[in-house]
Amino acid sequence: MGYRIAVDIGGTFTDGVIEKISDGRVYLAKRLTTPSDPGEALSNVVNDLLAAVAARAKRNVSADVAEVIHGSTLVTNSLIERKGVPTALVATAGTADVIDIRREVRYDLYDLDIEMPEPLVPAERRFEIVERTTADGVVLKRPQDALGDLVAKLRTANVQSIAVSLLHSCVNAANENEVGAALRDAFPGMCVSLSSRVAAEIREYERTTTTIANAYVQPIVRRYLGELESRLRQAGIDASLRIMVSSGGTSSVAAAAEVPISTIESGPAGGVLSATNAGRAAGFDDILAFDMGGTTAKICTILSGAPSVVHVFEAARVRRFKKGSGFPLLVASIDLIEIGAGGGSIARTSELGLLTVGPQSAGAEPGPACYGQGGQQPTVTDADLALGYLNPDYFLGGRMHLDLDAAMRALRTLGERLTLSAEAVAKGIFNVVNEAMAGAARVHIAEKAQDPRKFTLVATGGAGPVHAVEIARKLRVPRVLFPIAVGTGSCLGFLAAPVRVDRSWSRSTRIDAIDWAELARVLAGLKVDAEAELSAAAPRDAEVDWQLLVEMRYAGQGANLTVAFPFRNPDAAFRADLVDAFQRKYQENYGGLLPSGTPETVTWRVVGATRQDVRHFVWPTKQDRGGAARPKARRVIFRTETDTFEEVPVYERYAVPAGCCLEGPLILEEEESTIVVPMAARVEILKNLSVLVHLEVRP
Repeated sequence: MGYRIAVDIGGTFTDGVIEKISDGRVYLAKRLTTPSDPGEALSNVVNDLLAAVAARAKRNVSADVAEVIHGSTLVTNSLIERKGVPTALVATAGTADVIDIRREVRYDLYDLDIEMPEPLVPAERRFEIVERTTADGVVLKRPQDALGDLVAKLRTANVQSIAVSLLHSCVNAANENEVGAALRDAFPGMCVSLSSRVAAEIREYERTTTTIANAYVQPIVRRYLGELESRLRQAGIDASLRIMVSSGGTSSVAAAAEVPISTIESGPAGGVLSATNAGRAAGFDDILAFDMGGTTAKICTILSGAPSVVHVFEAARVRRFKKGSGFPLLVASIDLIEIGAGGGSIARTSELGLLTVGPQSAGAEPGPACYGQGGQQPTVTDADLALGYLNPDYFLGGRMHLDLDAAMRALRTLGERLTLSAEAVAKGIFNVVNEAMAGAARVHIAEKAQDPRKFTLVATGGAGPVHAVEIARKLRVPRVLFPIAVGTGSCLGFLAAPVRVDRSWSRSTRIDAIDWAELARVLAGLKVDAEAELSAAAPRDAEVDWQLLVEMRYAGQGANLTVAFPFRNPDAAFRADLVDAFQRKYQENYGGLLPSGTPETVTWRVVGATRQDVRHFVWPTKQDRGGAARPKARRVIFRTETDTFEEVPVYERYAVPAGCCLEGPLILEEEESTIVVPMAARVEILKNLSVLVHLEVRP
């Protein structure tokens, strides 16, 4: 059966997991990310994984690797850092400046110096052509007369990629396809992104920004994927390569190269899938996924064992966590929140002279002060080290030493501005970052109209286990689960991910005016197209679940609700089911109906995903470890419940046998992370060696 490899390139660390397919046994690797050449860290991680398995198998196993799944921050970083390629926009006459006009909404009403994101395509690289398709999809004028002049102008524009976004192409793409074909003929090898392929939905501004963003990064991603395949071959791996996408699925290399914007949230999606899989394996369906890495923390509510997916995502914000300050992208993404609170988040003083943490991060270079790579500013990791939570001699299993003196110097420097000791600054950083994450989670849970006491918090990420229990206590979440390989959680999520394909078609139509025969033809075409892409990435014998998602509203409204059905051919008989589902969803969300309102459909989505059962990953224990758990050491740590430094026992996580129960306070150490358990918490080691912490919460 062989092996499967998953690699996630994060802002600070690059993680890898190799799974033995026959029994689910996993081996891990972790390296600092190499920002100048992300592929270097990836190659190192892959080689580490192959070496770990070869040492046990007593032979080279690279030829036995059947599949590689990969996610990265390449697209995100290219947009944030404005490191894409020179891109042109081709638009219908009179519409090219929609990316300047935006939605005319100020994300901060009281900021007199408000800054909006600069469009990725400047005015001199925007080209308009005379063509027209109506909102009903009727072609009034073809673009053939304008193509010669367009090509001539583009030849002198010095661009490497072209985005084409024509009016109403989401309803009828004939004109856009004609333009795309002409451009590909005129510029062989040039990347050409069509909005009807990238984001076939209404909302002209959002569709255009999505297409531009896709074109802006497409040459970079294509080159990177080619280099990735080459690096894998150099490692002796000749396996199918799948790419993680933001919706919580995976796609083929060809699909990711065509629509790279779909990968923008691949890492966070993997963390959510990992938490979902681990929670379900432990018997929990209502889960609060908490993934804290080196740069950010991600939080997601998962109900009934399935994370929800949204279809608008905002990227490259001018104010990093200020909604409305970035580019809206029509990309299927797992519904999560992200805050600037990772291990590398930098602590500083605010304009008011108060201690604040993030969103700026030290990243992998130079990293926290304790990494000894030249970083001078104190970070969350420096605070965790100063508070005793991290073992300076056992970080990454001892492969990387943490410099406590450097951390204390950085904390002391900040403390001088706050007139606080280094220890007080470390405590302040720990409390501030925990409250920031708990506050964000509290809002996210409230927006879903849920009670936090119903959830089990599942923690992943290198920094997550240090902070997870404290955050759960603030939220009154009664249980915290730490899966095996917790520090490489996104990679386990990649291995548990289905192959998924999304297709959409938009036309605002009142329910009583739908042409059901035409709609059936359109949806059948979308399904055929999706099946072709799915078959390129999915195993031949994979079972596929098909869904039909319909965005609806009352005519005249601007906000949509999504109702879901197993895929079926829509017909007049489907109308009653559609209206009933919409009214139930509307009642559930708003507490009432609009008696005089007429429902209308806006966007139809066809989603296909391979069926995935719960994956049971196995930790490669050397032997059956029976008997009682014994601490390997004792260490002085800061205890938040008593506001004092006290000595607590430290256990080697995987030396504690399944079925064992321990009482906090204590620390469980593993190579990639550290679990901090306070007083009044009971630790239970589950059969699969996951750690379940039970907390006393107020009713």
